[in-house]
Amino acid sequence: MRRAGAAAWQELLSHWPEARHIVVFVGTGNNAGDGYVLAAEAMGAKRRVTVLHPGDTEHLSAAAGAARARYLSAKGHEEPFHEVLPADADVIVDALFGIGLSRSLEGRWREAVEFINHCDRPVLALDIPSGLNADTGVIMGTAVRATVTVTFLGMKAGLVTGEGPACAGKIQFAALQIPPQIYADLVPLARCINDAETRLPRRPRAAHKGRFGHVLVIGGDRGMGGAVRLSAEAALRSGAGLVTVATRPAHVAGMLAGLPEAMVHGMETAGDVVPLMARATVIAIGPGLGRDDWGRTLLAQALDTPLPLVVDADALNLLAAHPVARGQWVLTPHPGEAGRLLKLSTEVVQADRYQAAVQLAEHFRGVAVLKGAGSIVTTSDETPAVCLHGNPGMAAPGMGDVLTGVIAALIAQGLSLPDAARAGVCLHALAGDQAAQAGERGLTARDLIAALRSVVNA
Repeated sequence: MRRAGAAAWQELLSHWPEARHIVVFVGTGNNAGDGYVLAAEAMGAKRRVTVLHPGDTEHLSAAAGAARARYLSAKGHEEPFHEVLPADADVIVDALFGIGLSRSLEGRWREAVEFINHCDRPVLALDIPSGLNADTGVIMGTAVRATVTVTFLGMKAGLVTGEGPACAGKIQFAALQIPPQIYADLVPLARCINDAETRLPRRPRAAHKGRFGHVLVIGGDRGMGGAVRLSAEAALRSGAGLVTVATRPAHVAGMLAGLPEAMVHGMETAGDVVPLMARATVIAIGPGLGRDDWGRTLLAQALDTPLPLVVDADALNLLAAHPVARGQWVLTPHPGEAGRLLKLSTEVVQADRYQAAVQLAEHFRGVAVLKGAGSIVTTSDETPAVCLHGNPGMAAPGMGDVLTGVIAALIAQGLSLPDAARAGVCLHALAGDQAAQAGERGLTARDLIAALRSVVNA
């Protein structure tokens, strides 16, 4: 606890070195003890400190009680929370609840969290923002919206997916000098996708396009040719050697004019796609596919091939209506599509994104990519991997179509399906972050495609 409080104080100093008055909200558990230690450290640095407690200090845990006693013995100031913030407060510290919270916040606790969120002051959360489920990233009634979260001992799975990133702000990790052997018997809920997983090998000087695979993109029903165009261009920008598009005949001319590097074929019937499949390395199916007979028969043809598939959008909706455990494929649903595939509501999927991703992988015997804030990639026998990159600007039309093309291109270049899914999700997010440097609002899928070339060559 002393190490945690001291580490949190150093984190506060690094972000707000000029802060003179620190207000610390404390609960009754060990998280409050971390807050009292930080308060004592701040006092020792000649800063003014006010501790506010919405609860009963007589119910403090033993360790937190000892930390409080040390703070008070140094003439520290505390008072009950009365929905008033000192006018000269510079930084708020959230030490209300740690990882043990398992119920929705109510009463004075809820009022305290909502008060913090309306104070217009930077907030440092200790271990996890109060009200956020540490395992799932679900908000339990309400949660602190922190500017920075310093988390101790181990990264909390809930910080990096669902509502976690929005609540946590910038995440800092403090190991607190714990010996490595302490972690030996712990089974992680998830792991972070390492940036090293996105580094693709340098191409040999004698390379030719035939060495980097052939992506067949199937989709683009009437009025939806843009989706399949985005997937095809993303595949090219991600390094696929060849890209063929199978779409409605009406889209062929426009596609060739806008993307002359791709080969484009009009499909009146599902049988027209069979010769194209014979030349492909991997099939990306779903963007703009539609759900009528044209889309259904094309999906059926794809399912009958031995080729690896990347399945998105309407192909997932068709699959939800007639589930198949095919294997040798990557499914890339957003939470709504995942709910349809699992016969669950979107809310249930979001309530435990890690478990939902595992269920998708198990039910469909493939690689599952559950998209959203903190996208999750998993198979039935691997620890789920979560992507730490990406931004709200990517909540825009066509982003999923681009991801489909990226993953398919990586499979075409020889990556295994799980490796391609993890690398693809991360490269897609990194390109989104690069594109968002000009601003998140108004970010388009084509902006992200423009950034792909630099991230796949980083």
